[in-house]
Amino acid sequence: MNTERVKQLVHELLVEFGEDPKREGLLETPERVAEAFGFLTSGYRTDPKDIISGALFKSESNNMIISRDIEVYSLCEHHMLPFYGRCHIGYIASDKVIGLSKLSRIVDCYARRLQIQERLTAQIAHEVMGATQAEGVGVVIECRHLCTMMRGVEKQNSVMTTSSVLGSFHCDPATRAEFLNLINRHAA
Repeated sequence: MNTERVKQLVHELLVEFGEDPKREGLLETPERVAEAFGFLTSGYRTDPKDIISGALFKSESNNMIISRDIEVYSLCEHHMLPFYGRCHIGYIASDKVIGLSKLSRIVDCYARRLQIQERLTAQIAHEVMGATQAEGVGVVIECRHLCTMMRGVEKQNSVMTTSSVLGSFHCDPATRAEFLNLINRHAA
């Protein structure tokens, strides 16, 4: 990302909004916004294969493994406004498991791009499936979207839920039901 160009564009936006970019509170805004967007779009400059590298381990069993309540923060590609919520990932290992922190890092890698929630859910599921060669993968994301809360229909209490189920999570209703039951339990 060309930070200097982004700073210039933010400066121009401030003028278009009717603001004075030389006003005390706005003097460093172009730099701060450029830095923020650099972070919020860092997923474009992150290769998920690099995240996973060295974090796959031999598995002795094929238990269901679940990481719940992973925080998600992303920007919708339609309005570039945030959406945020929680992601739940489950998989049944064939012969490899992935380091627990890597699941959260995969979520961040794809969330830090302009997104729609539906695609984000599928990208995470396919990445986990491809990395682990699992018997099955399930991903559920529940988010609130500021583009529907602050503008448009202005519905502050709506939550969007998306799921992507692959392999045995797709083909076996009992496996899918077990996953959904486990992610809906309250933490101890």
